[in-house]
Amino acid sequence: AAGLWTVFTLGGVGSKASAQLEHCSPLASQSLLLLLIFFYFFISDNTAFSSSSPHAFQINFNSLYTALCEQQKSDQATLLLYMLLHQNSNVRTYVLARTDIENLV
Repeated sequence: AAGLWTVFTLGGVGSKASAQLEHCSPLASQSLLLLLIFFYFFISDNTAFSSSSPHAFQINFNSLYTALCEQQKSDQATLLLYMLLHQNSNVRTYVLARTDIENLV
């Protein structure tokens, strides 16, 4: 996954925070990269979901919001937040309805 991330960033150097995240919690870092890959795959391929089952899983937006607020110094978390806000109207509505949006910003 690290090699794939290098390809996405065109060989650029990630932030110190993302290196610290990977060092402290490698499973969390790898999981975040996997989420980004899945997210990109399902945006690119609209046939991935059948019309009879548009939602493959449910997610707790509060937990997601809290995790994203805690990890905003990481490049990967910022990219995931960007993709979710632009591609998922449910996440966008939830974030805009929060009263503590300054934690995210």
